[in-house]
Amino acid sequence: MNTTTLLFELGTEELPAGELKGMALALRDNIALGLEQRELHYGDIQWFATPRRLGVLVTALATQAPDQEQQVLGPPVAAAKDVNGDWTPAALGFARKQGIEPSALQELPSDKGPRLGLIRTLAGAAVKQCAGDIIAAAVANIPMSKKMRWGRSRHEFLRPVQWLVALLDGDVLDLSLFDCSADRYTRGHRFHHQEPIRLECAADYERALMDGFVIADFNERRQRIEQQVMDVAAAEGLKAEIDSGLLDEVCGLVEWPQAIKGCFDADFLEVPSEALISSMREHQKYFHLVDQQGNLQPAFITIANIVSSDPSIVAQGNEKVIRPRLADAAFFFNNDKKTALASRSERLHGVVFQQKLGTLADKQARLIPLSQWLATAMGGDGELASRAAMLAKCDLVSEMVLEFPELQGIAGAYYAQHDGEPKTVCETIEQHYWPRFAGDKLPTSPEATAVALADRLDTLVGIFGIGQTPTGSKDPFALRRASVAIIRMLIASDIALDLDELIARAVNQYPGAVLEHDPKSAVKDYILERLNAWYDDQGIGVDVLRAVLATGIANAAEIDRRVNSVHEFAQTDAASSLAAANKRVANILAKATEQAQASVDTTLFQNPEEHNLFNALSKSDGSLTPLLEKRDYSAALSLLATLQAPVDAFFEAVMVNAEEANIRQNRYNLLFMLRQQFIRIADIALLANTGS
Repeated sequence: MNTTTLLFELGTEELPAGELKGMALALRDNIALGLEQRELHYGDIQWFATPRRLGVLVTALATQAPDQEQQVLGPPVAAAKDVNGDWTPAALGFARKQGIEPSALQELPSDKGPRLGLIRTLAGAAVKQCAGDIIAAAVANIPMSKKMRWGRSRHEFLRPVQWLVALLDGDVLDLSLFDCSADRYTRGHRFHHQEPIRLECAADYERALMDGFVIADFNERRQRIEQQVMDVAAAEGLKAEIDSGLLDEVCGLVEWPQAIKGCFDADFLEVPSEALISSMREHQKYFHLVDQQGNLQPAFITIANIVSSDPSIVAQGNEKVIRPRLADAAFFFNNDKKTALASRSERLHGVVFQQKLGTLADKQARLIPLSQWLATAMGGDGELASRAAMLAKCDLVSEMVLEFPELQGIAGAYYAQHDGEPKTVCETIEQHYWPRFAGDKLPTSPEATAVALADRLDTLVGIFGIGQTPTGSKDPFALRRASVAIIRMLIASDIALDLDELIARAVNQYPGAVLEHDPKSAVKDYILERLNAWYDDQGIGVDVLRAVLATGIANAAEIDRRVNSVHEFAQTDAASSLAAANKRVANILAKATEQAQASVDTTLFQNPEEHNLFNALSKSDGSLTPLLEKRDYSAALSLLATLQAPVDAFFEAVMVNAEEANIRQNRYNLLFMLRQQFIRIADIALLANTGS
């Protein structure tokens, strides 16, 4: 098979760093899809991304797809000729349409009997003819936040397109996009290599750009940045705190990275480190440095896009830029401390939480009693939780948080500490925002967990109560994230509180006229629906969750214990048989005209298998209760697994729907006794694909 190498590069003005990687991956995937749809096989496909380009290189690409046979069916053979042996109009019309003589038609088998037809060989797609269409479609389907126009053209892209490269080995493809025609000239670094770079063949791409001071491979450039940052920090005896997201963003800003260390006045360290780090990371894209104990140091590392003959000048320029930002943070912090955090509570009356749900002061008033009750129920200090709830939102009207919104909670904790508030209150003010994102840490105390739960429950019942249920694309109050956070906290806390009670308490904090309808059921269902994805991420099937929820429990910690135990049980040999038996029992009882009950008359047994099942159920029932009281569901399911043999034997030997009404009813009752034991843990009749 003949192969070739395909190169495509889209050259632009500087692309937004945050979108660069996603756009490049989409371009690669779109080109791969186009090739696969045409059965053009390839060995490898590599993507490239710098601030000024998106690129894809496909190696060992088949020059032509395999030929395919196509069967074209016409009229039935019986209708092909008339009584005189002449071709019928149907046969003649079909042959004419196919461009052949009727005599060239073949008799082909089909689902509806033999038919006239022909078999054609279709030539496979040639990459030289279709590569341009594949690339054009791939570019058109790159997702981006918004598009712009430039010049007099009506073409649109995220940034103006400046050049195109499209090569098959050494041949330029016939391709035009955005009023640009593809050629073999790419461009190097904007400052270090301003001359066009001629590519003799597609395989030269990465090496040629490297000679032009451009590291085209995003991942290689990212690794170089990370290593440079670590090396510069180590040379100073310090450690660089490298955030993965920041590393990606910085990688999207440079083509030829050079790490340079800068410093700032040590007096700024009196400001909360989070504010300084935020200024450096969010606004200037600097990596901050810490000592071996993790303490912030008055130094940072910036990534330049040029090789400077005097790096100290670059460092001085960055130091000059960051100084006003740090001075602002210091000013806001010191100015905020002049006013007690608690005194800011009055200003919450002027900040709208949600138009129909009132102000932040209204929310504060709801959180205080709810947090107090929750903390007490969790074994914490209700008074401390109440105090923390009163202060939790006060920093939202501070100058620091108005300037640095990402410091909400963090700033409040510092101000509360300055005001002499108890340590637990200070920690709760910060931690009630935890977890901020998937996988983030959880609150560390009952008081912090209580306020965190109260805050999210209040928002959920409020938004649902005014009918603004989140949709697939619209969730302005981040209710999905809030629901997952509630689940995580409840499971970790292992508190004996059902969602029904938690939600009802949150609803009761709202004045009667605020909520337009009762949201309790909808909120409960919404939170429980988040469990599907939660357990799917853990490799636990939705059937296991459904089996547990079928019992009607709404305690998240209890659900979690049972789900994990049932998941473990579902892998055993007994699970498949018992699940099928429970499903059979459920169907029998559902169709029964008589109401089954847990009252079995052993004198009505006619088979030894009935006695054996009853004795096994009586024995397991006595041992089951203490295991359930200890919430040892794994042991309980192992106990119930011993019922497999007597259950299988019962269904093998006994006709449940006996003609005699009393015997039939007694057998229903025996099956009801069986089902009731399992349903105390989960409805395993709902399990699917069980067994090893």
